[in-house]
Amino acid sequence: MMKITLVGLFGSLMIYLFATAPDALPDQTAATAGKCNFEVEALFDGVNAINDVARSIYTKRIVGAGGKVGLKFGEDWQEPGVEKGPLPALFLRLTAARLEAKPPRLGLYLGSDAPINKSNLFSDAQLVSFEQVKASRAPVFLTSAKGSHIGMYPDVAGVAPCVDCHNDHVDSPKTDWKLGDVMGATTWTYPAATVSADDYVAVIEAMFESVAEAYQLYLDKAAGFADPVSQAENWPGSGVRVLPDKAMFMTEVRTQAAPVLIDALLPAGSEKKDEVSPCVF
Repeated sequence: MMKITLVGLFGSLMIYLFATAPDALPDQTAATAGKCNFEVEALFDGVNAINDVARSIYTKRIVGAGGKVGLKFGEDWQEPGVEKGPLPALFLRLTAARLEAKPPRLGLYLGSDAPINKSNLFSDAQLVSFEQVKASRAPVFLTSAKGSHIGMYPDVAGVAPCVDCHNDHVDSPKTDWKLGDVMGATTWTYPAATVSADDYVAVIEAMFESVAEAYQLYLDKAAGFADPVSQAENWPGSGVRVLPDKAMFMTEVRTQAAPVLIDALLPAGSEKKDEVSPCVF
């Protein structure tokens, strides 16, 4: 019976997250969500998947493809009269800023031991954990002195535009980055060790909303160019100077993030996939 209930809960959550996203959870989920708790690591895996997918799509399909049709991107993109969009790292910063304004109390920070912007330089204490991340190329979880729970995930150079930007930047302390290098780490903080199903949904949805709001800021900027960039159900490239509208961009983010989000809710290890260990009923 517990397995059936858990399957129903997962099904309701997935419909909620990736299909219709209604205002309220279905009755079955509402009846069981308060009894189901997940380790905070599952939450970190989920939001980090959304972040990875959103940045990858933005980097490859907006920055990379957009650059080929005349769109420009830079650190000064918000300056009046500057017709540029945010670089991928700045897109993450925009997302983090929007997330901080929401109630789930989830923190997001991108740091490195060789950042272009010195505000992203890890502290000595953070560097200890980052060295573990670089060595293992896997996330590291810890608890801060103040009791916050932390998840630090490797930020791997997966696309050429990121590598080229860092290697060519005048302020970059490292100019020999290669694809596959661990360039930094995405760090998440949350105040609790476990997360209820209700809170999991709320935080995940807040992350999606934050990505959408960050992308909308770029759309608003591009719409004000001297030669405005039109929005359509299309992606830039092949001579087409357009940007996908927010709905299309977010549909792609949700679709690509869904498999990892589902996996984050299930017990680790394929031999345990039919157990109910993430939930306490």
